[in-house]
Amino acid sequence: MGRRRKGRQVSGLLVLDKPGGITSNSALQRAKRLFGAAKAGHTGSLDPLATGVLPLCFGEATKFSQFLLDADKEYTSTFVLGVGTDTADADGNTLRQASASHITRDAIIRAQTGLTGQIDQVPPMYSALKVDGKPLYKLARAGEQVERKARAVTIHRFDLLAFRAGEIATVDVAVVCSKGTYIRVLAEDLGAALGVPAHVSALRRCQSGPFDLSTAVTLDQLSRQRDQNSEQALDELLAPIEACMPQLPRVELSEAATFYMRKGQPVVVPNGPQSGMVRIADAGGCFFGVGLVREDGKLAPVRLLSQ
Repeated sequence: MGRRRKGRQVSGLLVLDKPGGITSNSALQRAKRLFGAAKAGHTGSLDPLATGVLPLCFGEATKFSQFLLDADKEYTSTFVLGVGTDTADADGNTLRQASASHITRDAIIRAQTGLTGQIDQVPPMYSALKVDGKPLYKLARAGEQVERKARAVTIHRFDLLAFRAGEIATVDVAVVCSKGTYIRVLAEDLGAALGVPAHVSALRRCQSGPFDLSTAVTLDQLSRQRDQNSEQALDELLAPIEACMPQLPRVELSEAATFYMRKGQPVVVPNGPQSGMVRIADAGGCFFGVGLVREDGKLAPVRLLSQ
């Protein structure tokens, strides 16, 4: 028999506005302690330098975190042109400098166009990506270099918000991209297209899937809420689990179909979707999982909440 987890059995999604200077896991652990939660996880790391939207999954919501991991992201960032660092951000050590005085606004926009759409990115050494079970950043800190394969990502939008010319130039950009995109690599690639080294000096995630900064709360806000009220008051800040998958059609099952679905058996859904993934609700309208419509038209369970 597995050990019982310590803490409250709380479930839901919290949109955290991660502060700069700490890891995503540190932010998660602080929020988990404030909630007194037994189980929690985050949905895609932000670099210590980065701030902004970091959805946290509590309890049963961790079963559905993949929907947020796979979602598109939106960022604003400041790139420094003319200085390259070993981490590709301002936390690293300077490796190379070159004058950026020749760079114009038009040249930047042309370079951005070439970096929009599906592109290949080589993951940076300073990243959480694992090779043979070891995070790349640990190998990088030990002075090791590992060959990394380029991966296809999609840059849906890459907009120039501001340009400040000079020997060391800076640009403010907005980026909407697919999962797995490294904004630090995008900064380096932009610099390479312009003939100079580059790095990220500021990064803020504005949106992750359906969640944006309008509903995000800070760790300080959580701490004040906890001190002034109770753990239960914090629960009111949690979004329902199915909020992470609004793109999926929702079907409500009959009592009989709910019974068989909970037994793991596929069921017939009259007038339901003919294919794809769906959100599943019971006869009372309560969400209890996701399923897949099979080729024979029956809805099979994929991931269900514990009863």
